[in-house]
Amino acid sequence: MDVDLRDLELLEATAEAGSLTAAAERLYVSQPALSQRLTRLEARLGMRLFDRKGRRLIPNPAGRRLLVAARQILGELESASRDLREIRDGRDRRVRFAAQCSTTFPWLPPVLRAFREREPDTEVRIETVPDDAPIPALLADVIDVALVTKPDLQMDRVSLTTLFDDEMVAVVPARHPWASRKHLTARDFDGADLVLYDFYDQKRIPSMPLPLPVGARPARITTMPVVTDLVVEMVAGGQGVTVLPNWVAAPYVASHDLALVRLGARPLTRTWYCATRPGPRTPHLDAFVEELVSRLKRPDQPERHLR
Repeated sequence: MDVDLRDLELLEATAEAGSLTAAAERLYVSQPALSQRLTRLEARLGMRLFDRKGRRLIPNPAGRRLLVAARQILGELESASRDLREIRDGRDRRVRFAAQCSTTFPWLPPVLRAFREREPDTEVRIETVPDDAPIPALLADVIDVALVTKPDLQMDRVSLTTLFDDEMVAVVPARHPWASRKHLTARDFDGADLVLYDFYDQKRIPSMPLPLPVGARPARITTMPVVTDLVVEMVAGGQGVTVLPNWVAAPYVASHDLALVRLGARPLTRTWYCATRPGPRTPHLDAFVEELVSRLKRPDQPERHLR
């Protein structure tokens, strides 16, 4: 695609300002020059990016799609510029953190409070990473610390500290036939309607294995945005059942009249790790990792550091 940085700035400014005149003022260029740039951009792409409604320019479907990319790219460049200034001026005191497979963070405020008492001048940024894959983000220096559980082909390239095991459970309405069961088998899921986070969408490449007993054949899988409240509301409303970590689902049991049911005669568990890049760490990063590990590591969990 023949698009450069100035084209993206033009697109964003015009979409926000609603006219080329106002956009030109924001970008400190003349309106005729900006108009010519937009005409050349649309000619290179072979399509218009804006529709005129009265006196306003409104992004059309093509413009809206390109605008999503423009805002991501420009936002990342602005963030990188800020970070570079802090590095240059010796003020790079930040911790960039991401948690995998989790949309509820009741454990995070105590970590942050304790950390800020130790490092009051350090900023903690909660980051999101593409495809819920923090290991590549760690290796690319996009984040500094990650809470991870899903396997990744590059896990052997990062440092992993074992934290705890959690159990995956079926979440069903309290009056569902499964609610009184001690555990479920793969056969129970045959013909069931599932509601899952969209990173379990089997059309994705690569797709994530479903969090079900081996051999289960559900009838329908509805994928939703990674918003636990939304998935829980669907289950409570009788639109299907879901599978969630026990620690994520448990707070909703009483408020939404739900039941949690074990998957298999033996618990279906996952191991969680604190992941960082190998090598020396700054004192403030060490302090954050220490607080995270001390708050999340279960006393009965064996001490394992994997490299």
